[in-house]
Amino acid sequence: MGESKLKLVETAQNYLKTNDFDEIWCVFDMDIKADEKRCIPDFDSAVKKAKELGMKVAYSNDAFELWFYLHYFYTDTENHRTFYYEKLSQIWGLNYEKEGKKRKFCSELYQKLQNDPKASQTQALTRARKLYIERKDLEYHKQNPMTTVFELVELLNENMR
Repeated sequence: MGESKLKLVETAQNYLKTNDFDEIWCVFDMDIKADEKRCIPDFDSAVKKAKELGMKVAYSNDAFELWFYLHYFYTDTENHRTFYYEKLSQIWGLNYEKEGKKRKFCSELYQKLQNDPKASQTQALTRARKLYIERKDLEYHKQNPMTTVFELVELLNENMR
């Protein structure tokens, strides 16, 4: 989206005013950039505001790619998104930074993970939950590595038809 995380939450809030939903989820990651002084308070404020408004939040710190990585390996080391780009490139035999962000790749990613005998959603859920338990009481921007994407995936799994 390219906008602030807080703007995403505010946009979701506007949808809530005009539509009826059982739940609304905001999904974003920290993505530490050069301007940490802006992105850290934006990230923390967005998570806090979404929760205050009764929204669910699937966030990752530092990068959403942590969720993909957890299908293969566990890490409790603070990593920058470039770490995950490099590791996913090796695992999948491609340039993830270049190819992994394309629409076609993204639309096929769920199947890629499901069909890869080395990947395990069950392990990713377990690993993500472990990180969450270890870091949930820290300020949001200090929870690296951590992802709450597992909560959304569990809900989706429960409601698959």
